[in-house]
Amino acid sequence: MPPEFLEPMQIAAVLLFGIVAGMALERFLSKLQRQAWKERNRWRWERKRDVVILGSERWAPTIDTPPAKPVDAAEQLRIVMGAQFTIQPLLNKSEVRVFKELDRMVLNSNPAWQVMAQVSLGEILRCTDATAYSCINSKRVDLLIVDENCQPRHVLEYQGRAHHQGTAAARDAVKKEALRRAGIGYHEIVGGHTTPSDLRLLVEKLVDRPAAAQ
Repeated sequence: MPPEFLEPMQIAAVLLFGIVAGMALERFLSKLQRQAWKERNRWRWERKRDVVILGSERWAPTIDTPPAKPVDAAEQLRIVMGAQFTIQPLLNKSEVRVFKELDRMVLNSNPAWQVMAQVSLGEILRCTDATAYSCINSKRVDLLIVDENCQPRHVLEYQGRAHHQGTAAARDAVKKEALRRAGIGYHEIVGGHTTPSDLRLLVEKLVDRPAAAQ
């Protein structure tokens, strides 16, 4: 090959090598950037956000997203034996005060009726629609009034100062509609607004008097 052709070809080869090397470097840097972004944002899918529970002062702890629950009971036992459990109060201080006052008033109106706390909707509601049932199964109500036959009659939700944050209103709407369709009353006790007199009047309205007292 004539020497005069060697220099242009050498230049072209160098340019081509430079282009290829540049593209490879760009891909490598882009991959590093994606990995760095994933590391910075890993918490978005590995950890749950803090949530307010039942509009009260209690906050659910931030925990790692749980893996699928093992089906085998022996495996569940092994996992539980290796974990540390601690007691968590069923109600916070504000809810405890409301519970005690409500329980006293209900028993005074009708000793056969009862007040229960933190009841799962999945335990008091039935639905043949599996998808609809899954929407309410894990939801809980603060206080439930049942009659002498343990038939759910009325739900009372304590609304604390932080209750209307986030999606609380939407969650309440789901519970209200499910309870309404089942024929269970829904009533709110607003912290700082509902007085003992208001609560007493509500109980007198909701609780049936014993047959002998009517």
